[in-house]
Amino acid sequence: MTGLTGPVPPDRRRFLTAGAGVLGAAASAQLWLPSAARAAETPLPANVFSLGVASGDPLPDGIVLWTRLAPDPLNGGGMPQRVVTVEWEIAEDERFTRGVRRGVAQARPEYGHSVHVDVRGLRPGRDHWYRFRAGGRLSRTGRTRTAAAWSSSRGSLRLALASCQNWQHGYFTPYADMRAQDPDVVVFVGDYIYESAPSATAVRRHEGTGEPYGLTEYRNRYAQYRSDPDLVAMHASAAFVVTFDDHEVDNDFAGEIPQDPDKQPHGAFVSRLTAAYQAFYEHMPVRASAVPNGPHIRMHRRLDFGRLARLNVLDTRQYRSDQATSRAGAEDPSRTMLGAGQKQWLLDGLRGSWAHWNLIASQIMMAETDLLVGAGKQWFYDAWDGYQAERNRFLAEFKNVRNPVVLSGDRHLTMVSDLKADFADPRSAVVGAEFVGTSVSSNGDQDQAAFRKEWDPRRPDNPHWKLLDAHRGYHLFDVRRDGIDARVRVVDTVRQPKAKARTLARLRVESGRPGVRRV
Repeated sequence: MTGLTGPVPPDRRRFLTAGAGVLGAAASAQLWLPSAARAAETPLPANVFSLGVASGDPLPDGIVLWTRLAPDPLNGGGMPQRVVTVEWEIAEDERFTRGVRRGVAQARPEYGHSVHVDVRGLRPGRDHWYRFRAGGRLSRTGRTRTAAAWSSSRGSLRLALASCQNWQHGYFTPYADMRAQDPDVVVFVGDYIYESAPSATAVRRHEGTGEPYGLTEYRNRYAQYRSDPDLVAMHASAAFVVTFDDHEVDNDFAGEIPQDPDKQPHGAFVSRLTAAYQAFYEHMPVRASAVPNGPHIRMHRRLDFGRLARLNVLDTRQYRSDQATSRAGAEDPSRTMLGAGQKQWLLDGLRGSWAHWNLIASQIMMAETDLLVGAGKQWFYDAWDGYQAERNRFLAEFKNVRNPVVLSGDRHLTMVSDLKADFADPRSAVVGAEFVGTSVSSNGDQDQAAFRKEWDPRRPDNPHWKLLDAHRGYHLFDVRRDGIDARVRVVDTVRQPKAKARTLARLRVESGRPGVRRV
């Protein structure tokens, strides 16, 4: 881990993450290219930075800076098949008069001319501004924040939880409000893109002629999503911590098993995984530890917010058993969501944590969803309910974990729940809390009356649910030592490029008291 370099201002909330690796960055270079070298540069089109800039996974002394050169973003990028030198600069003020690091990186064609710069040597607990330059063109300026020092136990953290942004279902309007709330970090728990084919009846039509299967097709789909102005602005305003769910590849896939194995032979799906994971890496501000190895990518990682909180970011797709098809299958103790290695990694991280809050970013819902009204049980097998034994082991572990809170997505609903030691016994102890964040746009503007008619009858069979809602938006958390104050922020529509936002509900998790309550 990196060393500590000074105190943290008490009014700053900072996010701490572990991780290492540098791809394509000459971090020791301290000067921009000399004028002679600039004169020799081949000019690039004015819109070469069309996909914007981003930052991610902050450390006390570092941050990952990202961009991708793409003057023709919906047609593979439009860059020549050669390496392009990209200059980067980061400063402690927006005018770049207090520059702290400069260097050069190589945008390589084999990585879609994406750039991932792992900058080190920054001061903890600080706002920073950054930008890129290539071929005589200057990118927009981005802002980010370094994490609190390792020893920091004061202050607070403002965290936004987002997931599920379907281009065809609506505009990404919740990000405009999120940006105004100025989070320290955005945790995105999956479904950044959707692989579905274009629809003539969609609010916004997907590019292409069908689902993406190859690398260029996935690159084009990411490029289209990156053209949403609210998403572009949000990436330029705060660091993201990202993981993927199923739609970055194929709906409901499990490991190397597609949703429809009769239509996608194993070899073809492995090729699809390879393309999808590479495109994901190329468009995300992550470290070189996430460079894919064919159909494999390392996404689970542990991030520490000083001594205030620890975040365990899970990968619930790549190592799981195929989904069950019956209740007996869901209760099979051999079925795994995380795989043996990741499972032990998570348990070790929980048992050895010294953090005041222990957060788990899980792509899919951990609390039970009993869909059957009355006697009996009916579950979603793609969620943790389909992996009962492994889920129950973690819930048993929560009894000995300090302040566990799960942050999830996937469901396209706000579902806030108490986590129970045994969901089969309504009287069992509450061992934690879960916030299933609603979608940014997926499911569009739902019919609220129809939603209530379908879901309200299920509430007596799910007494652990504390809030259930179907508006679009995100969740905002202010994490302090004494508690977590959560706000469910929703917008009135995603069918238009602008929308009004409001707080639908306020909730609180008290330190030392498992569970969540409405405020």
